[in-house]
Amino acid sequence: MALGNRSTLSMLPNTLQTCFRRLSRNRAIRLTTEGTRFLLLTLAVGVAAVNTGNNLFYLLLAMMLSLIVLSGLLSEQCVRRLEFHRHLPEYLFANEPATVTLWIANRKSRVPSVSLRLFDVVAGQDLDRGMHLSHLAPHSSTLISYPLLVRRRGQYRFDGVRVVTPFPFGLFQKKAFYPFEASLLVCPEIIPLPPLRLDELHAVGQHQALSRRGPGNSLYNLREFRPGDDSRAIHWMTTARTSKLMLKETEAEDQRWVTLAISTVAPVEEDDAFERALSIAASLLDLLLKDGYHVRLLLEDQQEILASGPEQFLHLLHPLALCERRPVTSGASIRQAIAQALGESHGGLTLLLLPWVDPAKRDEFPAVDHVISPQSYRDLFDAVRSRLPA
Repeated sequence: MALGNRSTLSMLPNTLQTCFRRLSRNRAIRLTTEGTRFLLLTLAVGVAAVNTGNNLFYLLLAMMLSLIVLSGLLSEQCVRRLEFHRHLPEYLFANEPATVTLWIANRKSRVPSVSLRLFDVVAGQDLDRGMHLSHLAPHSSTLISYPLLVRRRGQYRFDGVRVVTPFPFGLFQKKAFYPFEASLLVCPEIIPLPPLRLDELHAVGQHQALSRRGPGNSLYNLREFRPGDDSRAIHWMTTARTSKLMLKETEAEDQRWVTLAISTVAPVEEDDAFERALSIAASLLDLLLKDGYHVRLLLEDQQEILASGPEQFLHLLHPLALCERRPVTSGASIRQAIAQALGESHGGLTLLLLPWVDPAKRDEFPAVDHVISPQSYRDLFDAVRSRLPA
């Protein structure tokens, strides 16, 4: 039993040390201007009390020291035992504001949290979103919404929330860090492109009739009417001839293919051009999918991605948001991979987006309908119009 007690006593300092380290890691304190003046005044009163031996000075010094201790205890009670949860959108676009909601709960049984300022902690930095909380009662919660604007695409990671309070006397600012990680996908910025009649691209792309049901004008099949079918599709001539309600099914319209290949090779000084190229790609994909095109995306040497319809836009944006610029030394391998992928033809219009063009290798690009660059992407629309019949 005595050995067990000695073991417990020997472990106790380590436990206290661990708790102290954890508390100090997530806590910080900063003197305010008023607090600095108050401490200097306290020091002056202490010097006067020692030099004069006056009991009134000692009483005043004791009161001022007790205010400092009380300030630390009350501010600690304000920032402890809080719980947070952040509601984020599924994704957002660079330079486009979105709304984020922060849920805060006070888990203390009797003590409220008052005069709180909340900061988002991103990459170790405290970002002021203008979040203030004047009072949060015990066992209660609240929601705070704030705008979020991210300048760069990619994975935007939240480290946690920093809580700051000057309560009760404004002598100190007590800070508490609550770590809870969250991430948000930031897609390339959607930018306005020059006017393009996407209807005319139908003449350039692939015209392939599909033998399947879908919206269109051609007759695909006749069958008996079933409950739940659209009565506007009843074929009345066949119904009159067979004395049965017959439904007309149409054949899907021609599908149109557009292949967009993107090279990610660029030197360091062309990083802005690389980001503009991805914004151009995202804007083109948005227009094409909204117009009903079938899109084939070739991103550097990665596997091709197929999509159709606006609902699959995020499917293409995800790799664009996370792709990284490649050094110039890897340009040959990426060009070879793109050329091989483009050789597996799907038909339709083929576009190659180059954020940077190597002056020594201008003639080594794959055979595509048009090459786009951030500096001259407006030429794409003129080139497409020149191929269309007058």
